[in-house]
Amino acid sequence: MQVGIMSGHFKRTSLEESLDAILAHDIRHLQFNMSSAHLQGPLEEKIESAGPHIRDEIDKRKMVIAALGGPVNMVHVDPEKRQQAIDRLSVLISACEHVGTSVIATCTGSRDPESMWRHHPDNATEGTWRVLCSTLEKVLPIAEAAGVTIAFEPEFNNVASDAKKSRRLIDEMRSPNLKVVMDAANIFGENDLSRMTEVLDEAFDLLGEHIAIAHGKDLDHGGDAGHLAAGTGKLDYDHYVKLLCGLPFDVSVILHGLSEDQVPGAADMLRHFATKHQAHQ
Repeated sequence: MQVGIMSGHFKRTSLEESLDAILAHDIRHLQFNMSSAHLQGPLEEKIESAGPHIRDEIDKRKMVIAALGGPVNMVHVDPEKRQQAIDRLSVLISACEHVGTSVIATCTGSRDPESMWRHHPDNATEGTWRVLCSTLEKVLPIAEAAGVTIAFEPEFNNVASDAKKSRRLIDEMRSPNLKVVMDAANIFGENDLSRMTEVLDEAFDLLGEHIAIAHGKDLDHGGDAGHLAAGTGKLDYDHYVKLLCGLPFDVSVILHGLSEDQVPGAADMLRHFATKHQAHQ
């Protein structure tokens, strides 16, 4: 297990400054936000020339881009905006080769017309499920041809709202290039915190082999829980990290939903539990 962070949490005037600020916390694994590269103009026009610079700066610091950040609304009610989501993912897929990663971290989205992170009752309908599958049917062949993994995040407010629905999506799409971003803070329903160990164990039983990366933040209630810094809420990080360390492959745990001054505490907490559980393997 490796401690990582979203690069966008360190806003600086240059890519180099952002990376150095992250490295000062001894964090080398990134979910890379393209905004950190300060590109001027459309990504599809700039990435081929800017990609080698991004990759060089990452490599010289012995850092790793575990995934590109690519949140889009795959089920937007407006078909034109769904097509924009497909186009955006296509551009990011092509960007992966240039920056040196093979994973895009995204989400399944919501039928709420204003926010992909807001719950909508239509998220649970079969019609919306078919829209989601239709979007992925367009995206996944592009990802497969490029050797890129599309990793969606099970998220209470999205269509793939829990581990069971996420596993259903993987099973139905039947693509080796569709995996998940495991964020334990996002998989609890309104009344699930009392069953925390059970919910976590079920999520890893269903999705463990399909995890591409993990996220690290916290919550203080189930359902639409918002964001707290990892280790400051009610999530059982001891058990969460135990499950992550028990995977048969190394996984980057990307911190987010925190301020810069909260990074040392969250990173130290992850390292503490990782050391504990790796020592028992």
